[in-house]
Amino acid sequence: MRLKFFYAALIILIANTASKSQYDIYKISTDIELMKLTENVFVHISYFTSKEYGRFPSNGMIYVQGNEAFLFDTPMTEGMTEQLISFIKDSLKLEITGFIPNHWHDDCTGGLRMINELNIESYSNILTYDILKEKNLPLTKYHFRDSLLLNFGKNKIICKYFGAAHAADNIIVWLPSEKVLFAGCMAKELSSKGLGNLSDADTKQWPVTIKTVFAEFPDAEYVIPGHGNTGSKELLEHTLHLLAK
Repeated sequence: MRLKFFYAALIILIANTASKSQYDIYKISTDIELMKLTENVFVHISYFTSKEYGRFPSNGMIYVQGNEAFLFDTPMTEGMTEQLISFIKDSLKLEITGFIPNHWHDDCTGGLRMINELNIESYSNILTYDILKEKNLPLTKYHFRDSLLLNFGKNKIICKYFGAAHAADNIIVWLPSEKVLFAGCMAKELSSKGLGNLSDADTKQWPVTIKTVFAEFPDAEYVIPGHGNTGSKELLEHTLHLLAK
C-alpha cells in the first residue's frame, strides 16, 4: 500500500506540558507526536476523539537500534498509523522490523492490517491472537504463551504476561538496556482519578497483576502507561491506590 503522507525535512520541536518539558517532542501532525524518552526509545502519542471520552491521548513505544525500529502498539486508526509509519521511515530514516501490541483493543491494534500489509513481523500474546481471531480482526503473524524474548540489535526485548488487568490479555514489555517498562493500559498516569474503560477489565485480578509486575522489575526507571504522562514505578503504586478505592 502506497503511503500518501510526505513531510518536510525539518522536524519541528515544540514545547509541551510541564511534565514533558524535559523531553524533546517531535510534532508529526495535529494528532500525533513523538516524545524522546531515552537515547533509543520514543513514546508515540496519538490523539483521538470519541463521544464517550472526548479527545484523549494514547501511548505506544518505538525502540531504535541502528537503522531499525521496533514498534509497540499502533494509533487507533489506520490513517494515523500511516502518518506515524511515514514519519519513522521518511524523517527518522528507520526501517520498522517488528511490531507487538499490548492487548487487543483498537488503541493497540487499530493499524495492524497495515502492519501486515507492509510485511512487518508481528507478535502477540496467544490470548490477544485468540480474541482478534474471534472478533474477525486482523491477526499477528506469530504468537507466544507467557513470555517472549527477542534479540534486537545488541539488546533484548522481553514481553511477559502476568495476568488480567485492564484486559484479559494485556502484557508488559521490558527493555532492560533502557530500564523502560511499557505497561500499557494496566498502569494509570499519576493525574488519573479513575481506572478508565472497565468494559473488559478484571478488577479482582488487576491488583495481583500489578503487584507481580512491580516486584518483577525493581530496576525500572521509566513506566509508560497506555494513556497520559510517562513516569516511574509510582504509576504502578498509584494504580494500586485507585484499585483499592
